[in-house]
Amino acid sequence: MQTPSGHPVESSSAKRLVVLASGGGSNLAALLKAHDDPAYGARVVGVVTDRPGIGALDLARDAGVPSAVVSLKDFDDRAAWNDGVAEAVRVFRPDWVVLAGFMKILAPEFLRRFEGRIVNTHPALLPSFPGAQGVRDALAHGVRVTGCTVHLVDDGVDTGPILAQAAVPVLPDDDEPTLHERIKSAERDLLVDTVGRLAREGVYVTGRRATIGA
Repeated sequence: MQTPSGHPVESSSAKRLVVLASGGGSNLAALLKAHDDPAYGARVVGVVTDRPGIGALDLARDAGVPSAVVSLKDFDDRAAWNDGVAEAVRVFRPDWVVLAGFMKILAPEFLRRFEGRIVNTHPALLPSFPGAQGVRDALAHGVRVTGCTVHLVDDGVDTGPILAQAAVPVLPDDDEPTLHERIKSAERDLLVDTVGRLAREGVYVTGRRATIGA
């Protein structure tokens, strides 16, 4: 990430990660396992979910990581909910915000508040097949290779600068669940590796090009 003057933001050890999740938390589990290694360079300091009673909250509790539930039904409207999510994240003072299966779209105000510090994963090789049905769309298109992407979040749909990608072959007998499962396995490894590198090395962004480290 660059400051307005063009200088990179320097990273330091133990960057603070806040993870947003909506489900079982397989990506969160991978990050929690990685952060136990002091050499990883980052720690999950907070988990924010949009639903109670989900696996991600159990993982946070078992790891001794504080969490917050910001449920849409508890707010008068979507704008108030977005403010609630932003405040819940702010409390944990994140260096990086990681979207790990978070199933709601965040408001532009949230994105501006944490601009350049939000990381997301997508189950396709962007810019191909953005949106909620990336795996299904890749199969329907007949591609022989798909994969996953870790990218910075901007105000578009899966349009932020790409940080890292991993290829996953499409097998002749693949259906959506089997292909998605293999993509998710690659996605976990890619996310853990990329977040660790961001924490240890920082990132430069020039236009659409994001480069981790010097």
